[in-house]
Amino acid sequence: MSNPFLKQVFNKDKTFRPKRKFEPGTQRFELHKKAQASLNAGLDLKLAVQLPSGEELNDWVAVHVVDFFNRVNLIYGTISDGCTEQSCPVMSGGPKYEYRWQDEHKFRKPTALSAPRYMDLLMDWIEVQINNEDIFPTSVGTPFPRNFLQVVKKILSRLFRVFVHVYIHHFDRIAQMGSEAHVNTCYKHFYYFVKEFGLIDTKELEPLKEMTARMCH
Repeated sequence: MSNPFLKQVFNKDKTFRPKRKFEPGTQRFELHKKAQASLNAGLDLKLAVQLPSGEELNDWVAVHVVDFFNRVNLIYGTISDGCTEQSCPVMSGGPKYEYRWQDEHKFRKPTALSAPRYMDLLMDWIEVQINNEDIFPTSVGTPFPRNFLQVVKKILSRLFRVFVHVYIHHFDRIAQMGSEAHVNTCYKHFYYFVKEFGLIDTKELEPLKEMTARMCH
């Protein structure tokens, strides 16, 4: 395992959040396997994200949201030691974009925070939602809430901000670790998925527009 990125990902000293697992034998587990098989077979990512015939959109979306959460978490985890209160006092994507945190609890108004603080709150906030059975039901036959796709849009928009911050402020670290190709593939997969199902407003995608045009033809 010579790739330093993978070494860090599997380094037991690194404290990554527990992955939300799909229980074997469930429909969601089968869908997850199907999605992974497409990727492993080297299928064009644009095609890999398309809804398989006979599958429910919400199930397909749920599987991908959890997967993207896990992947983006790992990507941020590998550069997090270089993302500090000192290096990143503001959660931003270059000089033009600043992201403020807002939630239903402590930060009812949009609040400027450092990038590491923002990331902590963001990952906790997503984790609570994907582990909430009322939003992401795991039992087959339990319906998704009516506002499921709205919730998902907010989750994915905020996850996209992690890509923005990592690419604009920490790309040298990614390149130094030799994980550029891996991160680019994760980004393309995420981008094609949100575009396929209209899950992010175009204005949210602005900060990486030029890079995306080069990378995702």
